[in-house]
Amino acid sequence: MARMRLDKLLSMLAVCPRSGVQALLRAGRVQVDGVAARNTGMAVDPEKSAVTLDGQALVWKAQRTVMLNKPRGVLTAARDPKQPTVMDLLPPLYRAMNCMPAGRLDKDTEGLLILTTDGQLAHRLISPRKEVGKLYEATVDGPLDEKDVSAFAAGLQIDDADGAFRARPAALRILSSAPEESTAQVRVAEGKYHQVRRMFAARGRTVTALRRLAIGSLRLDAALAPGEWRELTKEEERLLEEPAAQPDGTPAGE
Repeated sequence: MARMRLDKLLSMLAVCPRSGVQALLRAGRVQVDGVAARNTGMAVDPEKSAVTLDGQALVWKAQRTVMLNKPRGVLTAARDPKQPTVMDLLPPLYRAMNCMPAGRLDKDTEGLLILTTDGQLAHRLISPRKEVGKLYEATVDGPLDEKDVSAFAAGLQIDDADGAFRARPAALRILSSAPEESTAQVRVAEGKYHQVRRMFAARGRTVTALRRLAIGSLRLDAALAPGEWRELTKEEERLLEEPAAQPDGTPAGE
């Protein structure tokens, strides 16, 4: 990777704004390769230079993959002049490294969203040919029954204002059903526009709340509140390579 200014590196690592780097250097808190740094403009190699703050290593990683609990009302987009986007929820480092959403969630849908600098991983998660399952929890108006389960399993024909297509078979698991409102989990292996909402609409139900719980075998960290994020562990990155789980937790195909 090309060398960059020390103040830019520290700001990208979310240590402090570039305007605050000089104060850190004057206090002798930043070292580069074991020597106290004094010049904010000194050139460093993010991948090779040993940069520390108060003796703690500042780690630059060439690849970064993030789990975000996307809140409702936020666009899945790199930028928008009028509305907040998921990139606004992350430190500047991730935009600078071109860490972008792998797929999308609708503005009014919340839950698990993966952002990554790994183009191959992003392609795998997005490509319909890879059939990486996505698990959602939906709240709908009105009751659900076994006829709905069978219809989802058979594959639904969608004909609406947004177009027509034959949805692939999907696994529907009813969590609760009542005349006024029901909740269910649904796993799909494709990502058509507003697909889950349109599938329920084909059964005469309107989705009033929708949350993505899992991508493949990777589940959303329950400790993340809407709008919070963290980088994936190595084990979680490995989970993205596994087949999707069924809504009841059993592996796909069982």
